[in-house]
Amino acid sequence: MDWIYNLEDPLWETFIGSFLIFIAVVGLTRIIGLRSFAKFTAYDFAFTVAIGSIISSTLTSSTTIVHGTVAIASLLVLTFTFSFLQRKFPGLSSAISNKPLLLMEGEEILYDNLKAARIEKSQLIAKLREANVLDFNQVEAVILESTGDISVLHRSENAPYLHTDLLEGVRRVP
Repeated sequence: MDWIYNLEDPLWETFIGSFLIFIAVVGLTRIIGLRSFAKFTAYDFAFTVAIGSIISSTLTSSTTIVHGTVAIASLLVLTFTFSFLQRKFPGLSSAISNKPLLLMEGEEILYDNLKAARIEKSQLIAKLREANVLDFNQVEAVILESTGDISVLHRSENAPYLHTDLLEGVRRVP
């Protein structure tokens, strides 16, 4: 039965540690800002996963709460610093993150872009289904975002054309 519960398990330490880590993350997020856990770029996502891993290892291993909190704070400060530097130096953004890629333009599937992104046509079709596309003529554009998400922009009778700002920074050709 030791694999279910061991009397030597530090349950109270884990409970108190969870509470302290929760307080630390909330406090740090309030200081750094909500951008801390936003997923605007691939590195934002990587930092979020890394913070989750730090929380996990802090609560389930011999790492101290202070050590885990310092590691989380370091990653959040790095995230804040990079977002600040990206505003100051726009070239930095293109150096550390991928630009979005157009996968469909209107009804046309851009096969070269699918190939460059290593996305199969079947995966694109699955995303169209998720977006409730019934016919290709409902599609204005499909974009592989810098986070890895796929956005499907629908055609609309109320908006007869796609505003150019929505495609700002989107690569059309690899």
